[in-house]
Amino acid sequence: MSSHDFPAPAMVYLVATTGHPNYGDELIAATWLKHLARIAPDSEVWLDCPNPGPSEVLLGHLHPNLRVTDTFWRLCWESPSDEPWETASFVQHAINNPGMAPRWVAGIEMAARADLVHLIGGGFVNGIWPRHIGLLAAAAAAVRRSGGRAVMTGQGLCPMSDETQPLLRSLAAHFEIVDVRDEPSGSLLHSSRQVEYTGDDLFFGIEPGLFRTDDLRKVMVCLQSDLLDMSKPALAGFLLDTLHSWDTPPEQVGFVEGIPWVDRAVFTLVEHHLPGARFYPFSEIIDNGLPAAAGQLWLSTRFHMHLMAAAAGAQGVAVSINSGYYTNKHRSLLERGSGWELSEGLRIPTPAPPDNGGFSPSALQDLQEGKIALARRIYGS
Repeated sequence: MSSHDFPAPAMVYLVATTGHPNYGDELIAATWLKHLARIAPDSEVWLDCPNPGPSEVLLGHLHPNLRVTDTFWRLCWESPSDEPWETASFVQHAINNPGMAPRWVAGIEMAARADLVHLIGGGFVNGIWPRHIGLLAAAAAAVRRSGGRAVMTGQGLCPMSDETQPLLRSLAAHFEIVDVRDEPSGSLLHSSRQVEYTGDDLFFGIEPGLFRTDDLRKVMVCLQSDLLDMSKPALAGFLLDTLHSWDTPPEQVGFVEGIPWVDRAVFTLVEHHLPGARFYPFSEIIDNGLPAAAGQLWLSTRFHMHLMAAAAGAQGVAVSINSGYYTNKHRSLLERGSGWELSEGLRIPTPAPPDNGGFSPSALQDLQEGKIALARRIYGS
């Protein structure tokens, strides 16, 4: 039997960061759930995430046997320390001896019978959220008990402190497949195992239904207000100066929201200066698709807006608002052919509008085929 011919796992345990909600995180989870609905509709699928209620509402219809929990996340939060080594130790002890976390015994026992634990893509296991290293520890401990397999895909692991990197490498050694979305993340692991670089998991899920074709604006903006190295007013001023330098009429400007309210805060500061600008809330984007198309010009701090708009053929400027986190993320897309420009630290003068951009059809196809091949190795044909 080849590695692609094994039967679908009876129980799949996905670990994600859905339900906040966050546009990229929800689409990545939706991508894997749709795939499982196609190739393993009879499998029992659990989604372990920090916000199971909203996740159930947003994603619960995507697989006929999906159930949602937060066991691994609860164990990370229950750790008596934020320190990664102590968190990883506590989580593994709790899964091996559930009486240490008596409120989550039922969830622990459920996870400990998984045939496959799959830490799906995103940038949520790194030094910004040090407790989240416990998710890797939980996956490793669960499959040690079940005899199953653990895999991780599309991971963004940077930044990571020097003292945590040996822990990361040791935990990663328990995973059958380790796939990352950028070179710096892979460099943290090279000394311990073979690492794969298929890019962000969302490349696996790009499809026409994720884009709207009506009510499109010429210039599109996504500016967040979290994880900033600068103030929100500084970002608002950068935006107005940029739109002015691009000679953009306000009625040709659209704003998109990747995280509800967090991505509306800057718009609230500038909306009175841009009469006629259109705001697309998160809920509308999820229901009707992202208003992205070839011929548009984008300005985005959000990584997954960069990815999806470039996949639609749009030109753009990626604005890095956190050098230790977002610069690396955006560069991973530039290196894969998004064709966008990168603006770091709100550089002055404001960026000139790019005259080309968007993933070429061949580049996008290669990225998608890499993810398809990876999915086959994990779940079979």
